[in-house]
Amino acid sequence: MEGNRRHVVVVGGGIAGLAAAWHLRQGGENLRVTVLEGASRVGGKLHATEVAGVAVDVGAEAMLARRPEGKELARMVGLGEELRLPGTTQAAILTRGALRPMPKGQVMGVPSDLLALARSGILSPGGLARAALDRILPATRVSTDVSVAAYIRARMGDEVVDRLVEPLLGGVYAGRTERLSLDATMPRVAIAARTERSLLAAAGEIAADAPKDAGPVFTTLSRGMGSLPEAVAAASGAEIRTGVMVRELRRTEGGWKLVAGPAREPETIEADAVIIAVPAPAASRLLAEEVPRAAAELARIEYASMAVVTLAYPREAFPRPPSGSGYLVPAVDGRPIKAATFSSVKWPHLAETDPNLVLLRCSIGRLGEEAVLQRDDAELVALAMAEMVEVMGVRALPRDSRVTRWGGGLPQYEVGHLDRVARIRAAAAVSPGLALCGAAYDGLGIPACVSTARTAAARIIDHLDPTGEWQDRTDSLTKG
Repeated sequence: MEGNRRHVVVVGGGIAGLAAAWHLRQGGENLRVTVLEGASRVGGKLHATEVAGVAVDVGAEAMLARRPEGKELARMVGLGEELRLPGTTQAAILTRGALRPMPKGQVMGVPSDLLALARSGILSPGGLARAALDRILPATRVSTDVSVAAYIRARMGDEVVDRLVEPLLGGVYAGRTERLSLDATMPRVAIAARTERSLLAAAGEIAADAPKDAGPVFTTLSRGMGSLPEAVAAASGAEIRTGVMVRELRRTEGGWKLVAGPAREPETIEADAVIIAVPAPAASRLLAEEVPRAAAELARIEYASMAVVTLAYPREAFPRPPSGSGYLVPAVDGRPIKAATFSSVKWPHLAETDPNLVLLRCSIGRLGEEAVLQRDDAELVALAMAEMVEVMGVRALPRDSRVTRWGGGLPQYEVGHLDRVARIRAAAAVSPGLALCGAAYDGLGIPACVSTARTAAARIIDHLDPTGEWQDRTDSLTKG
């Protein structure tokens, strides 16, 4: 290695890999960090591009504000002044032929207030009556992980699952409640499933426990979340190499050997330690020879694909200005659009460039709906435009549009996910100088990815510096 400096290679230049590089470099000058990214840019699903002259996120548009890791990283890399809060968080559900307000007090779609649920009009009278039975039904015994649908249907019936919970979880995972893990996707509800009889009462307690002065749930950056990766990359001081696909990973006597590039011109890279920060299928291929048990578990994590259609309309195209942050669409209603966000309403700073412009985005694609994503860009734009005509009464063509496809972009936290992740980490733990991070493990959001990155970096620093001197410095910098 280079003098006394130890070399760490991070495979993957999404926000998890870049955050891992940043945390590694806080450990001191004794580390040389290289990030290898197969794509032509860093950032993964964080990407902003211009639509009608305005920088707009076409991937993740926000991060949780009530979880600190994302905001702290933004501040550490000089973006603290660019943090922005939403102008509104009032969302709706498009179902049963109308836009209907999200009922107050819901917890990831699970209602806690039957009166608010009735006022929303989301459920039919029969569905509302079925949800109310939760108060008198005997306890539904849950001792192991089950699907979200299995538990909530047993307590509150089909309509609560199909018209409330499914669209909310679909907006996060693009998945199906029949397959998503209750423990992994709704942990507080899962605890209630093991300790409480009534889900309605448990949801009320969860809602009541939410801090009243915590502020909005989400935040973003003035130049978009897509500006975060480049800032983290620059602040990390790491060597960032794009267009470099790692094809092979092998242990050596002193560390690791990576083989990158095309088969006809392979490049060998030596490292003292490696952090794998790529999606589960790619991680599985890299670990197949050296950590086969982890590789086998990673290969079982399924991914959903989706597309984001961004449209820019003149304000006069709307008979009434859009209000609220947007709406979600239940899969049971059979519409190709699963969600629409009124971006320039939700994020007022987007309207500053051109107040007469309405920016919005439509999300298309759920697990099992790959056929709709096989349509070309023009067809997807036409679907989104038709949605705006039908739902919002739009009466003009957009000034600009953009289609962004995220093939295999969203890991599915299916039943047994937490146990699977535990097995992956146990298998990887016996390989010194190896760590994993990213969206496949503890959460899809930016703060969760940053948290896994910090844990991975700490594991590597502990391996390379058993005296603890680097880790002490890292802790002081990241907590200070």
